[in-house]
Amino acid sequence: MPPRRRTRVMTDPWLSIIGIGEDGVKGLSDASRSALEGAEVVFGGPRHLELAEIGGRGRPWPVPFSVKPVLDLRGRNVAVLASGNPFWYGAGSTLAECLGASEWRAFPTPSTFAIAAARLGWRLEETHCVGLHAAPFERLLPHIGRGRRLICLMRDAAAVTALGQWLDQRGFGKSMLWVMEALGGPNERIRSVHAADLAFNDTCAPVALAIEVAGGAGWQRSSGLPDDAFAHDGQITKRAVRAVTLSSLAPRHGEHLWDIGGGSGSVSIEWALAGGTATTIEPKAERGEIIRMNAAQFGVTEAVKVVEGSAPEALKDLAHADAVFIGGGVSDALLEKLWSVLSPGTRLVANAVTLESESLIAGWHGRCGGSLMRIETAEVQPLGQKRGWVSARPVTQWSVTR
Repeated sequence: MPPRRRTRVMTDPWLSIIGIGEDGVKGLSDASRSALEGAEVVFGGPRHLELAEIGGRGRPWPVPFSVKPVLDLRGRNVAVLASGNPFWYGAGSTLAECLGASEWRAFPTPSTFAIAAARLGWRLEETHCVGLHAAPFERLLPHIGRGRRLICLMRDAAAVTALGQWLDQRGFGKSMLWVMEALGGPNERIRSVHAADLAFNDTCAPVALAIEVAGGAGWQRSSGLPDDAFAHDGQITKRAVRAVTLSSLAPRHGEHLWDIGGGSGSVSIEWALAGGTATTIEPKAERGEIIRMNAAQFGVTEAVKVVEGSAPEALKDLAHADAVFIGGGVSDALLEKLWSVLSPGTRLVANAVTLESESLIAGWHGRCGGSLMRIETAEVQPLGQKRGWVSARPVTQWSVTR
C-alpha cells in the first residue's frame, strides 16, 4: 500500500503570523486583512504597527526581543506582524518552534530579498541572502567572490557605510553596491555606487544593500586554506595535511565535529566553512583565544565553540558528534572513551607524529579496522645559493567509522 499522506489540519488557530510590506494595509491580501481585523492583540515592531494602522490593540516587541508575551496569550485571538516573509529572518520560525502545527497560520508577503532581486533583475536562487542586523560582516566572507551577488538586510544607515568601508579595506572597493531604502513603499529609493565611493549621509531605514562583488577572488572553497590565513603560535595542522584530514573527515552540511587538541582551530574553521558546527577542545587558554580570533576572522564565531580543557575529561556534556578529529594528545584512554561514547556511524580521524602515538593508532587500526595512511610532504627551500627539498615530519593518519 502507498504511504499515507500526512496533512496539516487547521483547527481554528489562535495565532496569525502576518507579513507586511512598506505599502502597509493596502498591500495585504483579503485573508491577511481579515486576520488582522479579527485579532484582539497585535504584536510587531513600532514601524509595522504604524504601517498596519493598529492603534490601541498594538503591542511593540519587548527589548531584548522575546516571543514570551505572545505565548502568554495562548488561546486568545492574536496576530503578529513581521516584514515581508515572516519565515525569512523574521519572527515566524521562532514562534512556530514553540507551537503546535494547528495553533498558527501564516500570511506571507514578498520578502525584501524578493523585491530587491526583482528591482535588479537578479536570479534570486543564485543570490546569497543574509541578515546583518546583529551579525558581523565577516559572515559574508565565505560568500564573497568575483562576480558573486549578495543581498544584505542592514541594521541602519551607519551599518551601510561601514560595510562599504569593510569591503574596500579587503580589496573589494570596485564592487557595485545598490543602497535600497523602503522597498515596496511610497518612499522607495535605490541608489548605486562603488564600495570605495560610498558616502551617502541621508540613508534611511529600513534599508538593504545589494552587492555585485568585484576586485577580489575571495576565499577558495576547497579545503586546505593557506597556513598564513590563520593566526597561530606554530601549533597548526599544516595546509597539505589539513586538506587530507578534511577529506578524511568528510564534512557535510549541518554536521557537528569534535576537534580534540584545537591548536589554531584551522580544522574546525574549515569544517564550519563547509556548513557544519564544531566544538574545539584546547587545554591552553591562550590558544583558545587564538581559535576564537580565527573564527571571528572567518565569520564562523557562532559555528565554532571553544571548550578549554583536556580530553577525555572535557568530553562531558558535548553536543552529539558526527565526526571526531584528534589533532594532538591521542592516548589509549582517550580512544577507549571515544569508542564507548560515540554513536555507530561516527567518523573518527586521528593524526600522529611521534613514534609512540603512531604505534598506538596502529594498534587500534589492527583492532578496529579503518584506514591507516602515512602522509609525507616536502617543500623547496633555499640551500646555499641553490634550492633543495626540505621534508616535514611525516604524519600517520588513522580514519575509521565507529
